[in-house]
This record gives sequence, structure tokens and C-alpha cells, in this order.
Amino acid sequence: MADLLTHLLVPYMLLTAASWRVDWVDQRWVVVGMGGAAIPDLVKVGIVVDRRIVEALLGVPFTYMPLSTLGGVLLLAGIIAVAFERRHWRPVFGLVTFGGLTSLLLDGMRVYADGRASAWLYPFTNWRPPTPSLYVSSDPTVLVVALLTAGTVAVLDRRMRARN
Repeated sequence: MADLLTHLLVPYMLLTAASWRVDWVDQRWVVVGMGGAAIPDLVKVGIVVDRRIVEALLGVPFTYMPLSTLGGVLLLAGIIAVAFERRHWRPVFGLVTFGGLTSLLLDGMRVYADGRASAWLYPFTNWRPPTPSLYVSSDPTVLVVALLTAGTVAVLDRRMRARN
């Protein structure tokens, strides 16, 4: 759960800071971008809903793993975008994709036993990029740093909005 919260906080921080310079990015768009950060973590739905149940419902082989790849992020970003009014499709797709990419990049910096991240660039390539092995997902320090940084951004954002 700390991993998901960290994934949500990073686009919050980046998009909130972007909103200080980019007029159309307001708090509602920040939330849309944060939602995109949850896409790669949808693979964890497999803990609750077994893939065989989904296979039986769909009638085709199924796996959750592509959800935590660039292809999965792009596919779900497109599906999410068309749920909005047509005039919002581009910003929604862009922000959801941005959130998903931040999540994938964070995952790409985790510690992996063989020193290579997962093949998160699928379906474009199966190449597994090397990872800097900066942190372990379960390390609470990562979450604490993310919470403190997000809190700082929130305070700065509140002050900037109060000035305007």
C-alpha cells in the first residue's frame, strides 16, 4: 500500500508544481494525473480476483501483467479518456499517461535481484532496462520522504493560491 501511495504522491507533486506555471492545469487535472499513477498497480487486483475467473468471463486467456507496462498504461489511458467529454480527451489522455509513466519510472528504480527492471516498455520492446536499485518497495523511508515532500508542495501551493 505504501508503494501505491508513493505512486500517487509523485504526480501530485509534479503536477501541482506545474500548475503554478501552466494555467489550464488546476487541481481537478492534478487528480486526473494522479489516477493514472494507479494504473500499473492494477496488477495487484489479481490478489483478489483470480485471472482464471476473468478468463472464464472473457472466454480468452488473460493475465494482469501487461497492466504494469507502457502498453497497459496507454490502453487504459485511452479507455479512461473516452469516458470524459470529447473536448477533454487530449488533456485526460496526456495526464493519465503522465501519471502512469511516473509510476513505471518509480518502479524501474526499485531493487531487482538481477539488476534489471521489469519489461515495462512492453509491447514496444521486451528489453529490461538496468535499474539503479535505489529502494525496496516495502521500505517506509520512501513513503516518509514522499509524504514530507508532498506536504511541502501542498503548503507552497496553498500559499501561492492565497497570494493570487
